[in-house]
Amino acid sequence: MRDTQLILFIEFNRKRLFVACGFGRLFAMKALISLLLITTGILAAPKGWPESIKEIKYLSKADQTQQRALIYFPLVKDKPRPLLVGLHTWSGDYRQTGSIPYAKWCIDKKWNFIHPDFRGPNRRPEATGSELVVQDILSAVEYAKKNAPVDENRIYLVGASGGGYASLLMAGRAPELWAGVSSWVPISDLAKWHAQTTQRKLRYAEEIERSIGGKPVPGSKALAEARKRSVITYLARAKGVNLDINAGITDGHNGSVPISHSLEAFNILAYEKDRISADLIGEFTRTGKVPEALQGQAPVDPDYGKKNVLFRRKSESVRVTIFQGGHEIIVQAALQWLAKQKKMRAPKK
Repeated sequence: MRDTQLILFIEFNRKRLFVACGFGRLFAMKALISLLLITTGILAAPKGWPESIKEIKYLSKADQTQQRALIYFPLVKDKPRPLLVGLHTWSGDYRQTGSIPYAKWCIDKKWNFIHPDFRGPNRRPEATGSELVVQDILSAVEYAKKNAPVDENRIYLVGASGGGYASLLMAGRAPELWAGVSSWVPISDLAKWHAQTTQRKLRYAEEIERSIGGKPVPGSKALAEARKRSVITYLARAKGVNLDINAGITDGHNGSVPISHSLEAFNILAYEKDRISADLIGEFTRTGKVPEALQGQAPVDPDYGKKNVLFRRKSESVRVTIFQGGHEIIVQAALQWLAKQKKMRAPKK
């Protein structure tokens, strides 16, 4: 029996069992269901997550290991439904409660959802944009497609901070897969971010060094490893992917990732006429204000709520938005944008 079949059976019969047993036996029945889930490798959701979320293990093709993820597959099977792949932050893992809004959206919209661990926090070689990370995320998508009716023209990816970094990385590593990628406050260049966090005496510099094997100084193996794991190495392959890049204007001042990472990522995919000059990116990042030459390019976007859009530019299928905020994600804006995206061509076999 597939994992999803077992989950469907349990969820469908849960209320019937509770009614049949009476409230006096409710606790015992919950314990019985929990035991059934455990013996089949499916666990209840971590604390704070909706009850309909389940914890599973899936096989990663990277190294044939069992990797953990949280999932939600709707009970309805009337038609293929979108799949949202949510990615945790730099210091988080698959259990982090900050991703709960992704799950709640999927439950409400009856979307499929998977939230993989992809080797946990970014502070060791196995994590931080490694080949293991890439294959873990791809294997998570394959698990969802095997166990749920997934609309392959509506597979979405979302993440913030380290999840924004991983989202941009996957846009370049597997561009044929995604109908839309929404990346928030991402890191696009590990070596550059190492220099920035070293200057500001932030712990992330040491975590990058642990991940890549040392300081990424010119000519070092560590620098080569940083480039191998960096978004800028692969993002040009994402031409044609619907890509949404966002950053809060004060990030890099009272947050950890300067907005230059988002603006420079945009430039990789933008037409030459739409690119933002290095001088303007420098001014934008240094001052935390929209340069005069870029003012007047801020549409009203109600999905951003009180976090007003200060600057936006679009070029073909990529857009970048700088909003009034810091190192954060506006979940409503991310998911509303994704819901409008669709891959127009059939996925490659």
